[in-house]
Amino acid sequence: MTRHLLAAAAAIAIVAPVANAQDMTAPDYPETRTGDVVETIFGEEVADPYRWLEEDVRNSEEVAAWVDAQNEVTDAYLDGLPARQWFADRIGELFDYERFGIPVARGDRYFFTHNSGLQNQSPLYVQDGLTGERRVLIDPNEWADDGATALAGWVPSPDGSKLLYSVQDGGSDWRIVRVLDVATGEQIGGDVRWVKFSGLSWVGEEGFVYSRFPEPEEGEDFQALNLNQSIYYHDLGTDQSEDQLVFATPDAPEQNNFGGVSEDGRWMTILSSTGTDSRYEVNLVDLDARDTNGWQVIPLVEGFDYAWNPIGNVGSTIYFTTNNDAPLYRIVSIDMDNPQAGWNVIVPERDQPIAGASMVGDHLIVEYLEDASSSAYVMTLEGELVREIEFAGLGSAGGFGGSADSNETFYSFSSFNRPGTIYRYDVATGETNTFAAPEVSFDPEDFVVEQRFYESRDGTRVPMFIVRRADVVESGEAVPTLLYGYGGFDISLTPGFSSTRLAWVEAGGAFVMANIRGGGEYGRAWHDGGRRANKQNVFDDFIAAGEFLIDEGITPEDGLAIQGGSNGGLLVGAVANQRPDLFAAGNAAVGVMDMLRFDQWTAGRYWVDDYGYPDREEDWRILRAYSPYHNIQADTEYPALLVTTADTDDRVVPGHSFKYTAALQAANLGERPQLIRIETRAGHGSGKPTDKAIEEASDIAAFLAYWTGLNPQED
Repeated sequence: MTRHLLAAAAAIAIVAPVANAQDMTAPDYPETRTGDVVETIFGEEVADPYRWLEEDVRNSEEVAAWVDAQNEVTDAYLDGLPARQWFADRIGELFDYERFGIPVARGDRYFFTHNSGLQNQSPLYVQDGLTGERRVLIDPNEWADDGATALAGWVPSPDGSKLLYSVQDGGSDWRIVRVLDVATGEQIGGDVRWVKFSGLSWVGEEGFVYSRFPEPEEGEDFQALNLNQSIYYHDLGTDQSEDQLVFATPDAPEQNNFGGVSEDGRWMTILSSTGTDSRYEVNLVDLDARDTNGWQVIPLVEGFDYAWNPIGNVGSTIYFTTNNDAPLYRIVSIDMDNPQAGWNVIVPERDQPIAGASMVGDHLIVEYLEDASSSAYVMTLEGELVREIEFAGLGSAGGFGGSADSNETFYSFSSFNRPGTIYRYDVATGETNTFAAPEVSFDPEDFVVEQRFYESRDGTRVPMFIVRRADVVESGEAVPTLLYGYGGFDISLTPGFSSTRLAWVEAGGAFVMANIRGGGEYGRAWHDGGRRANKQNVFDDFIAAGEFLIDEGITPEDGLAIQGGSNGGLLVGAVANQRPDLFAAGNAAVGVMDMLRFDQWTAGRYWVDDYGYPDREEDWRILRAYSPYHNIQADTEYPALLVTTADTDDRVVPGHSFKYTAALQAANLGERPQLIRIETRAGHGSGKPTDKAIEEASDIAAFLAYWTGLNPQED
């Protein structure tokens, strides 16, 4: 799926949809074999005719042939879309700006990523001091001809002399961990493998801790369940086989275990969980006593009831954010020299949820979400307010890392019409300086970002962000609208820049992000209101958002497209089944589509916190009621749907999308197409090279534009 990207597009004019010479209605789909799998589950017969499509494409010639046949039809269709080249040109141009990562200071060195614009992967740079000359330390663009091998996590050693980093190949969640000598660029020791869902933390300058799973059986690395995650310590220069086991739970193989070392190197905090919910048991290791006590684990919090996120420490006093007795979170501390004294409340709960906190110098920086937009405050270590950090309107801030012996921190700020700018901030004085600001090919003032609230089916007040061109807002015209949502796993959607979304808005459309329940925008109650038995609230919120946009004249009745990825792909599939009349088109990306079998592969077992357990009747009946694969309404006019996935997605395995698409194509859903686009070596999304990202985004935007009547034209 490699297509040539032409030069930048000219100015834009919006014209009414016109008839196209090429017929863009549903093509002839490839033939898909129908199997005879029927299971009786809790007294109900459930057919699964496409069970065979669950097989790994690398291990099944039949599935590989099906993928090739589907891609052939889809490629031909997408190549015929009239706006595809326009979107390819404009998205490519909008991607072509300098992007900087948030710097990390260690010793007298600063480490940060920088992409010149259209590089497939962002190289990692190191710079001596704030004014020193930067040099490339790692360039992942040299690792693979297709650009699909990425630099994932990276952590400089405490003195900045070494770099611990991980490599992601082909979009997989598996990581290869390596150590680099910063001065020479040479690798220290061999590779550390079978690392997944792991932090990386230095223990002094001579070793690090990480989390790994047992090596899977041959050929099962992309599908086998992830069980028995354990924490290990690796001494530099030794073979992985010599690594020391730090913490494991063989009697609870489903438990996740993560280790993180405090900035001063004194404490290792071990967080254990059983799913995706932020509900942890907490153990500590006093690293100062390791020479005499080894990896002696000190229990701190028992029971998987609440979130406990370590912020930092001052000697024996450790600070956490927690939702224990505070659904919107608070900050507490405990003195490990006198733990019997219990928890001390530093920052009480307030009306907005805490989104993050850090320790910089002798201060706390506390980030809040205020109606899904970022705010941040500097406080003393006793919780007294010093000042608010001022941001440029509605947007998302991130970063704020630092150390106890420096007042310096860095953060980024972005919004729908503003790419990320990196700022340097002094917590002692409040002085802010720009570290890196991108130059872009548009004027942010040409776009209007507003927030509105609407009522869901049960009367719940839900926020949404609406982004349009200023002249479109002034005209009051209803325009084709792309509605995006997620609604799950306590994940908050906040304003952020996207070249793809801005291209849609430049073309005259509206982009809308709905902050539906299931996310974390309003704390624990908002999450709980959209999971397990309450999952239907998520779909009701999204449907109500679409109805609101039509009622308010933002979009015409036949001009609404929907999009979501992963849990958001499930969202698109579910609402398309429940309200096929409401939407003109949709993109369901890497979605969880078979809700009766999601826990059978890789990370799927974690998701029971949000979805429930398919082997429990009460949960199963809820899942059966909305599972996209099982609830397609045959012989009904459906929106045009483009399903997108990748053959190396080992988080939501592509069998979900394969089965769902096969069922759509067999259901006689009208003249609008039901297609699947299957990328190679792209995984669940992270690490995707820029050229693949532009290509996929252009296909999706052109598909949705055609079926909503958005018709960008070159002058």
